[in-house]
Amino acid sequence: MSAIKPFYFDLTDPEIETFLDQAREILKSGSLILGAHTRAFEAAFARYVGTQYAVSVNSGSSGLEILLRLKHAENTTVLTPTNTNFATVASILRVNAEVQYLDMDKTTFAPSLAMVKDAVEGKAYPKPLSGLLWVHIGGVISPEFPQVVDYCRQRGLFVLEDTAHAHGSQLGGVQAGNLGDGASFSFFPTKVMTTFEGGMITLNDPEEDVIARSLRNQGKRGMNFGGLHTDFGNSTRMTEIHALLGEIQLQKLPQMLARRQRAYELITAPLKSAGIEFVSTEHMDQASQYKLIVLLPEGKTPEGVKAALAEAEIILGGTVYEIPCHQQPVFAGVCEGQSFPGAETWCPRHICPPLTSGMTEEEAQRVGAALVKVLS
Repeated sequence: MSAIKPFYFDLTDPEIETFLDQAREILKSGSLILGAHTRAFEAAFARYVGTQYAVSVNSGSSGLEILLRLKHAENTTVLTPTNTNFATVASILRVNAEVQYLDMDKTTFAPSLAMVKDAVEGKAYPKPLSGLLWVHIGGVISPEFPQVVDYCRQRGLFVLEDTAHAHGSQLGGVQAGNLGDGASFSFFPTKVMTTFEGGMITLNDPEEDVIARSLRNQGKRGMNFGGLHTDFGNSTRMTEIHALLGEIQLQKLPQMLARRQRAYELITAPLKSAGIEFVSTEHMDQASQYKLIVLLPEGKTPEGVKAALAEAEIILGGTVYEIPCHQQPVFAGVCEGQSFPGAETWCPRHICPPLTSGMTEEEAQRVGAALVKVLS
């Protein structure tokens, strides 16, 4: 019986051969950035998400920073959940904006509409409130998110989506990445699809598309490869080699999502029967199933559960996230003195068992049975 691991690079031998053949052509051409593969990947990704534009970058983190610059977030306050990755909060601070954390609801691991309303209406900030950087944690789109978007737009606040986990997630017939005012996807190796390193911004505003392409290319607009710099940009382009892998991965994304969904169903069926709580995606049209968030009963610790599952050769991966950002040393002083009880309770009391597109049905059933045995 082999160990069940939390990560799986979904690339078949024929796909590897295709990648190597086309990578050879890229190297021979000498066109290593902003070429045909980059343009093709961007166009295909925009079609998939349903947006007018998609702009490739070197990471999802770079994408978030560019989005915030497009919204002129500098010298303002931006709302974002505390139970998120370092990159979400860091992107706000890097554009010289203030962070106001939001707490989370354990049923979605996202803020509730009431939490957003309280942050908008119930607090005064030294710098004016400009918008919300939302996170679809684990690929879960909160059922309240469309209401959150409507509420913020009525008050002149932007809503950006951190879609690092949400490739293919869909609610109400609309894909993640097309629900707000711009989004940034991550293609880090552990994500639902990967380009080794990389990210993608999705947009519907033509002027923002032009500026985003400039900001990723040292502030050069259009096809300018010379010395004219219009915007205060950076070097955050995606290479042709990365875009090539993205094209291959995007083509098979529907199949990868279907396999993840089947694994999710097989793992969660026994959890439901045993009364073990987890964050459900049943309200969604489709979920990326990037992470299955399982809540730990009283008396169970992540360390103890991890050790018990390891005995059954089931290896746990990362969480979402065990240390919320307001407790991270690097962000000391941000929202100092504030408490976020939902995150403080559930960030250290959840696990994310293996859930990948490479799992067999037998492996998914093993995971479900093991979770019931350990958590009941």
